[in-house]
Amino acid sequence: MPDLSSSVALEFAGHFEDVAAKLHKWVDPLSSKQFWRNPYAHGNSVGHLVLHLTGNLSYYIGAQIGSTGYARNRDREFTEASPPAKEDVLRAFDRAMRTVVETIRKQSESDWSATYSAERSKQKNRFAIMLNCAAHADHHVGHIIYLSGELTGQSQSRAV
Repeated sequence: MPDLSSSVALEFAGHFEDVAAKLHKWVDPLSSKQFWRNPYAHGNSVGHLVLHLTGNLSYYIGAQIGSTGYARNRDREFTEASPPAKEDVLRAFDRAMRTVVETIRKQSESDWSATYSAERSKQKNRFAIMLNCAAHADHHVGHIIYLSGELTGQSQSRAV
């Protein structure tokens, strides 16, 4: 029977892999135009939400725990005036997810309770920031599912 630390790592890693798969399920069919189009006067495009998730995970887990050296420009995640190609954005997202999963799998029992601090974060240990990032990713993938459905006219039944 795996110990608690191994179980936590296994479940978090699996969760982030599921989040990535769900995101791709909804984003891959979008055209580049749909990817960057916001169907509403408020909120964000799917593309900007993917940039935001990439920045969030690359900073809070990649840079702060995995020591990747990633430097975040959070405001640009939502205001990128010259959007990169959809394929480039998705490659960056996939790299961030691989980093997250690799970082999670490297955590020892004592790492989960290690002190954590980062700009704009209230979480005090690594377990808490992983949990927060997982919830944050779920939240925005929900937005992406809704927006993708609106942009393509498809129902959200594919989300499950």
